[in-house]
Amino acid sequence: MNEALAYLFDAGRMAWIVGGMVFLRIGAMMALLPAFGERSIPLRIRLAITLCFTILVAPAVVPAFPDDIGAPGAHMRMGLAEIAHGLVLGIALRLFVMALQVAGEIAAQSVSLSQLFGGGAGQEPLPAIGNILVVSGLALAVMSGLHVRIVGLMIHSYDLFPPGSMPDASMLTEWGTGRVISVFLLSFSLAAPFMIASLLYNVALGVINRAMPQLMVAFVGAPAITAAGLILLALTVPLILKLWIAAFTGFISSPVGGPG
Repeated sequence: MNEALAYLFDAGRMAWIVGGMVFLRIGAMMALLPAFGERSIPLRIRLAITLCFTILVAPAVVPAFPDDIGAPGAHMRMGLAEIAHGLVLGIALRLFVMALQVAGEIAAQSVSLSQLFGGGAGQEPLPAIGNILVVSGLALAVMSGLHVRIVGLMIHSYDLFPPGSMPDASMLTEWGTGRVISVFLLSFSLAAPFMIASLLYNVALGVINRAMPQLMVAFVGAPAITAAGLILLALTVPLILKLWIAAFTGFISSPVGGPG
């Protein structure tokens, strides 16, 4: 009887330790996770989502933890490592939201909509195009089963970053630099139609100005580029979101070698 109670006590203690370590990694990810970790979501809701993710992930990753997890003094080191792993993955995912924000900024600047429809005094003042892209992209990601993909990524992360070991600095630097480069390339690719339209507009404006110097081309061209920008936005948003969600889900499926 005493042996059975001792076994149950040890098993319960190990379950609490493993659950706590998983909670630290997932909690660090949730601070930056797209859609589920947004600042507009109440803190209690985010905490509840973190607990739900922990309950789903912990049973699947128990074999990944070392046998000496319950050794005295190992908790602090492993806890710091788990937080670092979660932050790395959270930042990598948050970069895709930043890609939409940067694409919106570039598009708005290109078609002269950044000041006319600029953000106010909100938490993240963005031009209207940036807000449209971010909200639409997050909604599309959630509708595409983001919660299931995120749980899969959390479980797979224990193969990429084994618990108890800090991320390798050189590997992390190379991987992080590659992610930043690919995300900025994605941003410029998404905003390419607006930059092309801006180039054509400025070339046409220059030609008209040379042909008719007395005409106030700025007053004539400003409404034209604004209307063209709005029409272009309505035509290209579906394609922009399609390209973005493909890159986003590709990264979740293969964080090391997924498309950016």
